Amino acid sequence: MKLLVAALESELIAFPEELSGFHRLVTGPGKLKATYALTRALDADVYDEVLVVGTAGALDETVGSGVHEVHWAFQHDVINEHGVRGEHVSMPQRIELGDGDISIATGDSFIDDADAVQLIRSLGGRLVDMESYAYAWVAAQFDVPIRIWKAVSDNAQDGANTTWEEAVTACSHQLRDRVRAVYGV
Repeated sequence: MKLLVAALESELIAFPEELSGFHRLVTGPGKLKATYALTRALDADVYDEVLVVGTAGALDETVGSGVHEVHWAFQHDVINEHGVRGEHVSMPQRIELGDGDISIATGDSFIDDADAVQLIRSLGGRLVDMESYAYAWVAAQFDVPIRIWKAVSDNAQDGANTTWEEAVTACSHQLRDRVRAVYGV
């Protein structure tokens, strides 16, 4: 059995309630809710894999639209004891999820201005969200393989021209198509 995880119910709007071979978990937004919900789920049951699906803002114009598999995650909103941004005092600086260059910067704030984008890009972020680092860390604690697929919902800067409802619906359909293509369900 696999665990299909999303932060928001709206990110699963294109998915059926029951998906063969998967249990479903909606954690709520942010690192704390993601950590809590995934820890409880992995403590309660045994899974072969965690598959996270959801939306992310694009920080790097070369990433483009569509669904991207995340290869490494880090927290953009932490500072270590030496004042180094992007490094936590006791957590790994980054969590590797596979070979490739798609990185995701996780933090508990919505990124919507050019200055914040520039700062996170300087740390290596290409995508941005509010949960991926937490999911990756929890899965590692339970030694469960994890895949994180993010559909680009916006460019994480001023001037988005679609509503959140339109963007999340389109992203959910793209993610559903990817799950169908890869897992056959």
